[in-house]
Amino acid sequence: MSAESIREFVRGITTGEVTDAQLGAYTMAVCFSGMSMEEQVALTLAMRDSGQVMRWPELDGPVLDKHSTGGVGDVVSLILGPLLAALGAFVPMISGRGLGHTGGTLDKLESIPGFDTQPDLQRFRGMVRQAGVAIIGQTDELAPADRRVYAIRDETSTVPAIPLIVSSILSKKLAEGLDGLVLDVKTGNGAFMREPERARALATELATVSAGAGLPCSALITDMNQPLAWSAGNALEVREVMDFLVGKRHPRLEAVTRTLAAAALRQGGLAGNDGEALEAIDFALDSGAVAECFARMVAVQGGPADLLERPDRYLGEAPLCKPLLAEQAGVVQAIDTLTVGLAVMYLGGGRQRNTDKIDPRVGLTGLCSLGDPVEPGMPLAQIHAATEEGWQQAAATLKAAIEVGPGALELPPIIYEQIDRNRKSS
Repeated sequence: MSAESIREFVRGITTGEVTDAQLGAYTMAVCFSGMSMEEQVALTLAMRDSGQVMRWPELDGPVLDKHSTGGVGDVVSLILGPLLAALGAFVPMISGRGLGHTGGTLDKLESIPGFDTQPDLQRFRGMVRQAGVAIIGQTDELAPADRRVYAIRDETSTVPAIPLIVSSILSKKLAEGLDGLVLDVKTGNGAFMREPERARALATELATVSAGAGLPCSALITDMNQPLAWSAGNALEVREVMDFLVGKRHPRLEAVTRTLAAAALRQGGLAGNDGEALEAIDFALDSGAVAECFARMVAVQGGPADLLERPDRYLGEAPLCKPLLAEQAGVVQAIDTLTVGLAVMYLGGGRQRNTDKIDPRVGLTGLCSLGDPVEPGMPLAQIHAATEEGWQQAAATLKAAIEVGPGALELPPIIYEQIDRNRKSS
């Protein structure tokens, strides 16, 4: 298809001239036949231009953002946004909600009382100017064609088609008016792209199409064969973020966050190389500047100004908290990360359907990691539940997800690969 025919088709999607049947046929054709790189760039730009495209001439720093394909314990966005803002960037981040075993950034933030994730675009602009970072949900004004395409993809079982994934993700990011983008593409048993080859194919397409559309992009392929943090569950993950900001940092979470941040700083011209970037990142974290930016973001978006000082006042605790204890000695040999996420969902901390309500208090803390030595009676995790029945179901699910056995274990890498693409003319 020519770029002009793609633009006309997307215009018809937006106006309703293209019927659901025609759109379903199109998504299935893409799923079966694929798209050329030129077609993917044209589709992404047309979907971007189906709504408003933000511009930021008043800002005195680069406009940067990040996207993750999702996982368990993935709180990178809540740290990375304030981190980049503390170092001179502006971050207008549009995020999503969780469905199934993966947690959603918006659900985590909405566990903070008063936090507004759905401002209009004018308020959103003001939040970004004031705090340096704001994290909100998708609006009707930005890339509206994507909403309709995604609904049809769901009905036609074409969600896994890489060209459609690429255009969906990038059309919204391009509509934010960015100067640089970093991507975290997960692979492993808790990832949407379980096989490394599929993850690499998606990361390569995303980075290449982004650059082809005029936006420089770095894509990391990272491991999701175990949760990324010690916690899984909305308010519990917010608490872990606050712990991270004052120095209690999960090593895998820290490694992914620092690497993504360094790539973003280089894209935005705020660091000349990784060494400079990492030095600036560590100073910002250790000095408390990132914590201040996080607190400012929370306050600007309607949350309590003293959340960092008084988390117990604002983040509710589940009525029941008991550990799941190991039954044998050995080493944690495997973690079924998808099943860990399902345990949180069964507790009420996630959604099976879009209409499901979330209990932000429930989830897991103190999660063990691959390679951890274990003795009988040691906690593998703390389960925070609303009821005894919920605790029992989560305990049975989590027990099946964690394998303990004899012998040493070769740990998977935290980051498999980084793919960089510079700006090209669009």
